[in-house]
Amino acid sequence: MKLISWNIDSLNAALTSESARALMTQAVLQNLIDLKPDVLAIQETKLSATGPTKKHEEIIEQMFPEYDCVWTSSKEPARKGYAGTMFLIHRSLQPVVTYPSIDAPGTMDHEGRIITLEFPEFYITQVYTPNAGDGLKRLADRQIWDIKYADYLASLDKGKPVLATGDFNVAHQEIDLANPAGNRRSAGFTDEERFGFTQLLNRGFTDTFRYLHGNIEGVYTWWAQRVKTSKVNNSGWRIDYWLVSNRIADKVQKSEMIHSGDRQDHTPILLEIDF
Repeated sequence: MKLISWNIDSLNAALTSESARALMTQAVLQNLIDLKPDVLAIQETKLSATGPTKKHEEIIEQMFPEYDCVWTSSKEPARKGYAGTMFLIHRSLQPVVTYPSIDAPGTMDHEGRIITLEFPEFYITQVYTPNAGDGLKRLADRQIWDIKYADYLASLDKGKPVLATGDFNVAHQEIDLANPAGNRRSAGFTDEERFGFTQLLNRGFTDTFRYLHGNIEGVYTWWAQRVKTSKVNNSGWRIDYWLVSNRIADKVQKSEMIHSGDRQDHTPILLEIDF
């Protein structure tokens, strides 16, 4: 089974814009199409509360004619055009789709952050974890989210093995970012967020990239857009993951990044697993 996850940073821009950045995004999308995944998870769609427009749907159908599309978006009382997630699922698969709430603080449960697919023998779930924000204004809420999300994954794991992916907005270890010393209190590398991710793994989950590649350094999934040379200099962070239940870790065949050329921000991540 071939699975891909990507924080796309605005699906509308990817589908309808003709800017230089949009063209780079479209080239990455075409690469993903060519890879023919069974499931494609997309985060940070930034669509309206009503989801894809008719134009969006037409373009998605043209690009992914053999896939069903399911989505959830940020809605009131949360911010409009914010966060949001989507799955494209090959039509040979017919999972049960749910859009769980996890009793998260503030408006987090209204921001379209989680979609779960239930298959007969396993779950695939994706997440767009809330960022702690500028000045760590949302860090306290983020810590609660981490606990609630770990509880949710553990509840799924009691029934069937779980494959969990997405933008977790945390570099877990020092080797997961280029400059750990300079980012001790940066969102995504605070002790609190790293501890939350450790606690999640301790509930019975495996970071598949580390499982296959050990302590390899210099491999990242995100490079800051605001720093023009971040990707050229490989000054990145690994904040996107494929996690699996410990008991199926030995079935993972590949867990790696998909090259996204000169495009900064997130790069897609690939998981291949043989059930």
